[in-house]
Amino acid sequence: MTSAQFGELPFLTEVGYVRSCAYSPDGKSFVTGYSNGNIDVYATSNWEKVRTLSGLGDVQRIVYSPNGNQLAVVEGRGMTARLFDSATGSLQLTLTGHTSWTRWVAFSPQGDRIVSASNDTTVRLWDVASGDCLLMLYGHREPVSCVAYSPEGHQVASCAWDGIVRLWDVEIGECSRVIKHDSSMIVYSPHGDQLASVGRDDSTIHLWDVESGTRRFILTGHTNRIEDIAFSPKGDQVASGSMDATVRLWDVETGTCRQTLTGHTDQVTSIAFSSKGNQVASYSYDQTVRLWDVSIEASRLVSSGHIANISCIKCSPKGDIIASSSEDTTIRLWDSETGACYRILSGHQGIVFFIAFSPNGDQLASGGIDQTVRLWDVYTGSCLRTISAHSDSVQAIAYSPQGDVIASASWDKRVRLWSVATGELLRTMDHADEVLGIVYSPDGDRLAAGVRDNTVRIWDTRTGECCQTLVDHTDWVRDVTFSPQGNQLASAGYDNMIRLWDVETYRCHRTLIGHGDRVTQVAYSLQGDLLASGGSDKTVRIWDVATGQCRTELQNFRGRIFGLAWNAVSGGTYLVTSGGDGSVLKWEVMNEGDSCRVRLVWGAMDGTLNVTSTSVQGVRGLSSLNEHLLKQRGAIGEPEHVDQD
Repeated sequence: MTSAQFGELPFLTEVGYVRSCAYSPDGKSFVTGYSNGNIDVYATSNWEKVRTLSGLGDVQRIVYSPNGNQLAVVEGRGMTARLFDSATGSLQLTLTGHTSWTRWVAFSPQGDRIVSASNDTTVRLWDVASGDCLLMLYGHREPVSCVAYSPEGHQVASCAWDGIVRLWDVEIGECSRVIKHDSSMIVYSPHGDQLASVGRDDSTIHLWDVESGTRRFILTGHTNRIEDIAFSPKGDQVASGSMDATVRLWDVETGTCRQTLTGHTDQVTSIAFSSKGNQVASYSYDQTVRLWDVSIEASRLVSSGHIANISCIKCSPKGDIIASSSEDTTIRLWDSETGACYRILSGHQGIVFFIAFSPNGDQLASGGIDQTVRLWDVYTGSCLRTISAHSDSVQAIAYSPQGDVIASASWDKRVRLWSVATGELLRTMDHADEVLGIVYSPDGDRLAAGVRDNTVRIWDTRTGECCQTLVDHTDWVRDVTFSPQGNQLASAGYDNMIRLWDVETYRCHRTLIGHGDRVTQVAYSLQGDLLASGGSDKTVRIWDVATGQCRTELQNFRGRIFGLAWNAVSGGTYLVTSGGDGSVLKWEVMNEGDSCRVRLVWGAMDGTLNVTSTSVQGVRGLSSLNEHLLKQRGAIGEPEHVDQD
């Protein structure tokens, strides 16, 4: 899997680096400024270059006026700022007065003024019509690196090398607030109630309440200095570009990282949101500008969820919730319809290996490396009970069909049955080797266990006796599952095989061959006619249970498959997958004769997925431009349908 950009501008052939980029307020134009003194203007309808402004110095910053009619440009080591007509490219004004380098400029919301920051330690306000300096603001003791106008136009913020952020009342020319933060950059939120400042040396972003001057969040995650930030037009996100070659999108309400966009191979120096907020442009010293689709729909395709491998994924019986567990020690609950992660369950002291919903969907059980089983209230997120269950990692969990008993399997070679109501130990079933997977039969009378000694053991849950041992696998049995009708058992083996067993005779009546490496997961569809399997070969296969034929294959996951679950949603058949890249993806599976057509509905991951031997029409979030750019790069074929913006 590759990064999540929907397009890249491959025609940037200038000799020099892009220093700055910006969308016009109406979103119809996009400009890039280069170290060689050129500025290119592109039409976003087809990304063709429409104009080049040349003859400038090293372009450090470009800013559109609010009406889009002007471009303000700051050049490297220059003491001036220039204003150009954005339609013709003609020079209109040169603002002179600073006695050292001009570092930053910003238009007032009305577009009649410009504020500038300079190494001469001053902040200056200029009249756009005449070019006259209207006001000089003194207070900083070191070079001023950045300035920003508040959205209502009554306040200006500045930051300097003296480690101070100052808020200025531009009506009276006085400093109204001092915030101590050694910042290199500042940006107001669109509503003006928040201010984001970038740490000069610590690769953090600080979010401040403007009215009180208190810090709301410190956003951490980048591993090197942050070069540029921008608020989304709605103010709900902050985008940041860093010397660590990534772009991150941050949730302003929670202070968490929503997405990490990877693909650049060198530091990201410039970030810009489109006027609608559905696109982010980023420039890197790898000399590419990348366009990222971060609309609501597309963010489901790229949003970052877990920060480590996902170990298990399950769907609630009602189909409205998807749960995932991870090596990052957390459990996440996702809205099945929208793909939004709305709750994070924390409490385990290490990897969470397995999760299971109760039959009524009100509870979720989890087990992990901390040897405990935890029961959670799905609707409140509270931990109802913690059971010290085993003397080694808990590898698998299963609720009885009645929901009153929970089974846990461990590397301590035991399966244990617990009372859900009291947490009391009811029964222990000893095995000769580590138990990797367990499942109750639909009637609750039997429990199947996949064991590291290459066997499947069938236990009578009423007596605690082992009634059958299935021995056809030649390597570990990683997962087991009963069909919904209870007449068949499927087992996944590290021998690359899937075996289907007749429950009446416990004979293997079919072996499914196709995976090129260990099979890690199996799951029957809700009707029992299809079986999904995933493996260490980074593929998911969907099999026809009646014929044993592979109906379709999803390839090129970036890691082995850790979880499969069929989603009980009326009006369609859906499969949810999770992989070693931390992704959660929901697919619609449509029967078409002897094959299946698969459509990606949503996903949470840090990259895009290549799907072969399937159709991927209808992926949400792709405009006609996105389709065009992806087709140019061979990522998709001719679409049957293209959504219009």
